Amino acid sequence: AGHTKLDLVRYYLAVADGALRAAGNRPNVLVRYPNGIDGEFFYQKRAPTSRPDWIDVVALQFPSGRTAEEVVPRDAPALAWMANLACLELHPHPVRADDLDKPDELRIDLDPVPGIGWPQIREVASVVRATLSDLGLVGWPKTSGSRGMHINVRIERRWTFTEVRRAALAFAREVERRVPALATSKWWKEERHGVFLDYNQNAKDRTVAAAYSVRPKPDARVSAPLEWDEIASCDPGDFTLKTMPARFARVGDRHAAIDDHPCSIEALLELSMRQESEGLGDAPWPPHYRKQAGEAPRVAPSRRRTPKHPLIEIGRARQKDDALRGLERWKARHPSVAAHLQPADVLVDAMRGRFKTWTRIRINLQHVPDAMRPAQEPLDPAEDPADEWKGVTGDPPRRRPSRARKAE
Repeated sequence: AGHTKLDLVRYYLAVADGALRAAGNRPNVLVRYPNGIDGEFFYQKRAPTSRPDWIDVVALQFPSGRTAEEVVPRDAPALAWMANLACLELHPHPVRADDLDKPDELRIDLDPVPGIGWPQIREVASVVRATLSDLGLVGWPKTSGSRGMHINVRIERRWTFTEVRRAALAFAREVERRVPALATSKWWKEERHGVFLDYNQNAKDRTVAAAYSVRPKPDARVSAPLEWDEIASCDPGDFTLKTMPARFARVGDRHAAIDDHPCSIEALLELSMRQESEGLGDAPWPPHYRKQAGEAPRVAPSRRRTPKHPLIEIGRARQKDDALRGLERWKARHPSVAAHLQPADVLVDAMRGRFKTWTRIRINLQHVPDAMRPAQEPLDPAEDPADEWKGVTGDPPRRRPSRARKAE
């Protein structure tokens, strides 16, 4: 894109008021791109030990039992410091640093499956808006900066992560009930269609790109806060590192009043109870979470004794481009099979490594005639995210919060 680190610093200083409203006073995961968007990136939960004393941190404990001190930006200089570390995106947890157990934000993530475009996102967003209104909730929409949309709901700090996730699942199922041809709450990719409402973004330890985050795209597009009435006419590509400062100066932060409207999720929890009474129990959690009480067996449809979908795995790689090249090699070996595939049949999965996400590619052969379906082949490429953990014997030494160091 031709942008420099200085451009990134200047951008975050220009939109600092809005960016801090979205990510400030919250623990943030650092998502770093030291070699640009075409190079390797990595997630850094632990704040750098060489940070300045004026950078605040707070200690979090994760579902895995591990702990880490994460950065808590509180002012524009902190944003500039993060940008100087090549942190394109702001990835805050949905909690404030002064209460790490009670989220103050319910996050509705509209994630389109392959082949689904912005017009369908708009349609589902319209249903989300109506559903929120019916439940007495106030939603604040923004482009994700990629293909989807996020709607944040500021909530009272009264509920646990588990309760907020349960509320988000109930909401996703209600939207799916209203527009089953357009929206889905199904966790397993091979069962999805249309626009997926990712309720698990509300599980503890999950973060999403905050408003004003620069995304790793060639056009340096950003996650743009919107008013509801702007959705019908906007194009996500209109909001970039270059254009957002002028928009911010002209219209201000579209989410400036979000903290003035904390909502109750009691109506959603009541909806969840009704859904459970109708036979809808808990839905799958992400794979690295402990098995939850009441959760159905955490087995993907493709791994059941009688699979619901004919899936084969193509490859796994540290770099997404390497995995995609493996897919192209597979298509070249099976051109007649590839001709039957639809966009949603190619499943590109993000797999957690120790420091970054790896890529796995699978193929759903549901649209391929039985007689033409190829057997599982050796993976190409065959890299393993577990390699990042080899030799790890424990957590790195802990560093005390900056305030404790200042008191010495």
